Amino acid sequence: MRDYVIFTNKRVIAGNVQGVTGKKKDITTLPYSKIQLFSVETSGVLDLDSELDLYYSGVSLVKFEFTGQSDIAEIAREIGEYLL
Repeated sequence: MRDYVIFTNKRVIAGNVQGVTGKKKDITTLPYSKIQLFSVETSGVLDLDSELDLYYSGVSLVKFEFTGQSDIAEIAREIGEYLL
């Protein structure tokens, strides 16, 4: 997978690499200040992926999927702190 997500202290930066050669890229920045609510789905025994759903004003739902190795609880805690 060539897609990525970066969490900074002010925004989420999502990168989507497209095409066979990977030369085409879509980069989206999403500020924490526009998040209305968020939800987290942790990985389980059979389902190794976890999900983070961010609901933005004016954009609607932005969904991220992480591998089982990601600490989704820590990511959610950090986002919660930025939203307070």
